[in-house]
Amino acid sequence: MRRLPSLIVFLLLTLATALVASQFLPDAWYAALQKPAFNPPNWVFPPAWSVLYVLMAIAAWRVWKRDGLSAAIVLWAVQLLFNAAWMWLFFGLHRPDMALVDIAILLVLIAVLTFAFWRRDRWAGGLLVPYVAWVVFAAALNHALWQLNPAV
Repeated sequence: MRRLPSLIVFLLLTLATALVASQFLPDAWYAALQKPAFNPPNWVFPPAWSVLYVLMAIAAWRVWKRDGLSAAIVLWAVQLLFNAAWMWLFFGLHRPDMALVDIAILLVLIAVLTFAFWRRDRWAGGLLVPYVAWVVFAAALNHALWQLNPAV
């Protein structure tokens, strides 16, 4: 399972994460929140995340081809859990404070993951750089939403 079929498995794992996360979408609660000036329109998020999920899958696949099951691949799977949990915490539970903790942990995990992948395969590490950048932006947005809406 180290060639093309394994790429399909990694794509399916990220797709499963996206499907779980998509069960918790912006609703009336989110629409009513005060938004910071840098809040993008809602239509930006699905295509951005779609590209990031594909990059995550390809990066993991490249490391898998080289090392098989490794600590880096386990870390990749763990960060997927935190990734999906953010949607549940923020949009499902309406808890931007808890979501902020989750995204801070996620950011640490993907920074470590990017370094771990980079050490094994520079392309794999490089494919995660846009993910790191997007999660930094998402964390700043989460923080701003939490600060602007202290009553929620």
